[in-house]
Amino acid sequence: MKLTLHFLAACITTFILASVAHSQMVLAELANINVVITEADRFQMTLSDLAGLLPSYGAVIAISLLLAFSIKWLISSKIKQLPDSLYVLAGFLAIACALAAMHPILDITLIAGARTPFGLFLQALSGAIGGYVFMKLRQ
Repeated sequence: MKLTLHFLAACITTFILASVAHSQMVLAELANINVVITEADRFQMTLSDLAGLLPSYGAVIAISLLLAFSIKWLISSKIKQLPDSLYVLAGFLAIACALAAMHPILDITLIAGARTPFGLFLQALSGAIGGYVFMKLRQ
């Protein structure tokens, strides 16, 4: 039961950070073309993206983290000296790989906030932070 709660905490953390990063990257691009965006607009879009992305991107994040954390656990069961901090790397790579895999399959980057190298980094960083949450909760 604890393992499930720890995993859910990692997924929720990753999703919230990734969704907020996505929203802010999209709004930054709009601001770059002189679209006026109020703080209320920023807040509303962020909340809207949280709700709108949850079913699809939330599922992608959960599946990606499940695979990455499982692979880390399997490797650790064979190689005992691996540090738990590899969950951070696993989370980072999980999101980066999921986004990279979706592009050739669908011929578009579905997460608009990940269309730049910095945006992609922020998405992967969200996964790393989720991995950190999982690692800390498991200790």
